[in-house]
Amino acid sequence: MGSDLRGRELGEGITQRKDGRYQARYTDRFGNRKTLYAHTLQEIRNKLSDAGYENRKQLNVVDDSTTLDQWYQRWMAVYKAPNIRPNTKRNYQSIYAKHISPELGGIRLTKITKLQIQALENGLKENGYQWETQNKVRMLLSDMFTCAMADQFVNRNPCKGVKCPSKKPDDEVRFLTADEQALFFECCAGRWYDNLFNVAINTGLRPGELAALTWDDIDLKNMLIHVEHTLVYQKFDGDEKKTYHLEDCKTTKSNRTVPINEECLKYLKRQYIQKNILSRKHMGNTWFTDCLFMTRRNNPINATDYSHAIRQIILDVNEKLDPLEQMEVFSGHAFRHTFATRCIESGMRPKTLQTILGHANINTTMDMYVHVDDSAKHEQMKLLKNQFTPWENVENGYQREAKLAIFGA
Repeated sequence: MGSDLRGRELGEGITQRKDGRYQARYTDRFGNRKTLYAHTLQEIRNKLSDAGYENRKQLNVVDDSTTLDQWYQRWMAVYKAPNIRPNTKRNYQSIYAKHISPELGGIRLTKITKLQIQALENGLKENGYQWETQNKVRMLLSDMFTCAMADQFVNRNPCKGVKCPSKKPDDEVRFLTADEQALFFECCAGRWYDNLFNVAINTGLRPGELAALTWDDIDLKNMLIHVEHTLVYQKFDGDEKKTYHLEDCKTTKSNRTVPINEECLKYLKRQYIQKNILSRKHMGNTWFTDCLFMTRRNNPINATDYSHAIRQIILDVNEKLDPLEQMEVFSGHAFRHTFATRCIESGMRPKTLQTILGHANINTTMDMYVHVDDSAKHEQMKLLKNQFTPWENVENGYQREAKLAIFGA
């Protein structure tokens, strides 16, 4: 039992200091010895009661003095650095140092609120940062607080319910970066639609055009694909339900020939073998059976089949990736955008690309289907090396001309 300066009993763990303040000591559920201070006896009793309640209900934390900056260092060293690539680690460090630490780094974990994190997100938009950066900041903080909860440094995740103020980009303008492309096709290898997706990204054909292809459309002698039809799965007037319709191409320009490169040829040949095996296995099916790309049951491919197959591969890719490296789900049209982007990156003339994609207007090709990622920007900037005269040479040239004008040759 404790006592005050006059020797009166105050209760277990409570004492009065020589300066008149009261203090209470207790051991929390983590085995840590804690001390509380107050100016009045009632105040110290209330604090001790609150601490006991939090201890019983497991609302207290292992260390309430840890700041976000301090936790970031532990989080990175224990949870991230051993399991992520060096480039990913640099990406995390850049995001945290630039966007998070200046605003929240010095605040204790237990004091950071949802309001503060939402304000941080809103500030990113006001400063011109797009959805991708906003989302990376939100995901990084959410992962940090999830780990902090598991280690009982906080009892809640203030990121829950925080929204990116900018609208997520439309999937229709999505394209794959070189890294995303490599990850996707590494995971896709050997799957049922591996041939389909590889032909898609090597030709830029629309999903409906791919679904309508037959082996008669493949001209191996001249290494060309004749694109003349598109297969749609819709309910037209007179149909009782959704069904397949073989239609002419989107525009007259869409009726075209597309060159076959060596990579595409490899997957077309594989698909020819797969198709023959499938046809023998499901000989009873008579519905568009000449289509080259079919489902496992030898039925035509529709948009749902296409999207579901892509989504499943992305889910499998993301199982092996850290949250900030997660690949966003994309539509089948993204292969077309990616093909166009890779063509321009490789130096293809826009007019040539226009005819391969089947666009009536070259502005459609360049404005909607050609994208540039950061790595491509850096590579293109390298092309400017030695194209500008160093300033000191220009300055020296001006000086020489001035001397000649004054003193003569």
